[in-house]
Amino acid sequence: MGAVKQAIPAAIGGEADVAMDSSGTAKQASTRKILPIVEGVVLVAALLAPLLLQDYLTVFATRVIILALFALSFDLVWGYAGIMSFGQALFFGSAGYGVALLARDLDITNIFLVLPAGTLIGLTFALLLGGFLLLGRHPSSVIFVSLGTLTGSYAADRLARGWYYLGGQNGIPSIAPMTVGGYEFTEGPAFYYLVLGILVVVYLLCRFLVRSQFGLALAGLRENEQRIAFFGYKAQHLKAIIFAIGGAVAGMAGSLYAFHEGFVWPNMVGVVVSTQVVLYVLFGGSGTLIGAVIGAVIVEGVSFWLSDNYRDIWPIILGVLLLFVILFRPLGLISFVLGERERVGSFGAKPREDVKANGKEKRNAP
Repeated sequence: MGAVKQAIPAAIGGEADVAMDSSGTAKQASTRKILPIVEGVVLVAALLAPLLLQDYLTVFATRVIILALFALSFDLVWGYAGIMSFGQALFFGSAGYGVALLARDLDITNIFLVLPAGTLIGLTFALLLGGFLLLGRHPSSVIFVSLGTLTGSYAADRLARGWYYLGGQNGIPSIAPMTVGGYEFTEGPAFYYLVLGILVVVYLLCRFLVRSQFGLALAGLRENEQRIAFFGYKAQHLKAIIFAIGGAVAGMAGSLYAFHEGFVWPNMVGVVVSTQVVLYVLFGGSGTLIGAVIGAVIVEGVSFWLSDNYRDIWPIILGVLLLFVILFRPLGLISFVLGERERVGSFGAKPREDVKANGKEKRNAP
């Protein structure tokens, strides 16, 4: 008889398997855990960045961290649930406009009020759009959801440009700084570490979510929606839930972006920004969370360098570079160091220590 192998799910985020050979002896087969190493390197680099960068680069890095949070929201929706949302900027920009109006009309800039408000705005818009696109009588196709979200983003862009209350083409300028008590968060290291801390907390919550039973259902939904429905899961409800969570994260990012930049404008809710976040995740690697962060950092960093050194042709160079990555590394740059198994992840309880003992008992049994 050939060898019979029984895979036992490892700890959440782990990659250890227990295999049974033909004699019934348990063998521990472990693979190297690359994902925690990548996450640790990225975190250390982010913590040290303000100490090594000049002031204007710290301001740029803060913007990139906020965009990485935005990319995280899209990776949740597409990388784990398979929902191609071409309108993610709708939640990002609507939250930015919302907190800008709070600051302009009501003089509300306290971080403990504006960030929850922006998150709630993103969540509400995602629930409304997701309910319309995903919770119909019949399951929604990928094309229908993609075009529906794209239409929503385009409509929001046109609305913002034509609504005088929102500033029209000029948007809302001169937003007051975000505050906590009497302290104002202005551009610099303080704002940088604030958004970095928020990104780390949200990242850890997302990591916990996608490694939970809910995340396992999402992974199955992405791979084979019909089979998940056969198991009794309400696939459309799962999609709507993760779509709403992604909208909430995008709303938080949009709130931070509005206060960091000091103004909001129609492009924040438009198609260009929606496409931009898709490129972040495609470039870094979908379905990994850290790939979205890396993608945002690299795309924005390369764009900044190219625009400074090749001002006339930098969009062409960037486009060719993105095209090559997508063609030859469809799983993104993260696939250079992260295997498919660890990318998907492991689910379930830790392997028990008595597995080996049980294997020996079976071998010695008459």
